[in-house]
Amino acid sequence: MDRNIESETGGAGHVTRKAVLRAALAAGLTAPAVLMGVPALARTLTGSEEAPALTPTCDDGDDPTPPQMEGPYFKPNSPRRTSLVDASTPGTRLTVSGYVFGLACRPVAGALLDFWQADVNGAYDNTGFRFRGHQFTDASGAFRLSTIVPGLYPGRTRHIHVKVQAPGRPVLTTQLYFPGEPRNNTDSLFDPRLLMTVRDAGGAKEAAFDFVLNVPQDPGPSPTPTPTPTGTPGGTWAAGATYRPGDSVTYGGRGYACLQAHTAQAGWEPPNAPALWRLL
Repeated sequence: MDRNIESETGGAGHVTRKAVLRAALAAGLTAPAVLMGVPALARTLTGSEEAPALTPTCDDGDDPTPPQMEGPYFKPNSPRRTSLVDASTPGTRLTVSGYVFGLACRPVAGALLDFWQADVNGAYDNTGFRFRGHQFTDASGAFRLSTIVPGLYPGRTRHIHVKVQAPGRPVLTTQLYFPGEPRNNTDSLFDPRLLMTVRDAGGAKEAAFDFVLNVPQDPGPSPTPTPTPTGTPGGTWAAGATYRPGDSVTYGGRGYACLQAHTAQAGWEPPNAPALWRLL
């Protein structure tokens, strides 16, 4: 199932655990605190950016991230590292970051991620370990990979291979894709559910993707619906306004600083959205 940013909020105001948890982790809050929290999006798109299809939202038993074939170029025993490049590596720099979740949308700490990809010319290193490396998620289930945008080779669109494994669980083998690639329409393996969210960052690219593993978890508390307040508490915060990190507002006689870029909505008032606003 393809899910965009809007559908992660459930359309009618329901916010999934995954969206809430991602927002809190991005804001530096702990998982227990956010699971008792309120709606917020971890990766709100602004301006003219469009939301591509995402991995399925984990929402109490929804589908895990879909697998894909390993292909002929996997090699075991890759070095442990979070960067596959150095100062002399040719190609457009790419940072891929995200989280690994289980079926109940709780982060999976210590999950193994083993990445491999083609170089800028579309070639794989089958004798050494260029553009190959593994790492483990941190305590919040987060990972971060520094690499380049892989080159193209005949028959395939642009992609990155990855194996993901929670401790003591089966391995998920899959591939990550780039939005807007012409060959996405002709590659028989391409799956829109595996599209990363990609944006320009100067002369580089930044990509985001969250994996949902088939790992049973206790569901924990659901996000608590926040009633839309009646009346006007006063202050400068306004629904429909666009806020950026560092912006300041007042609400209910108190001051707040914005933590993440977002467009304000009813129910996301500063005292109700600690993942978006910090009390001054």
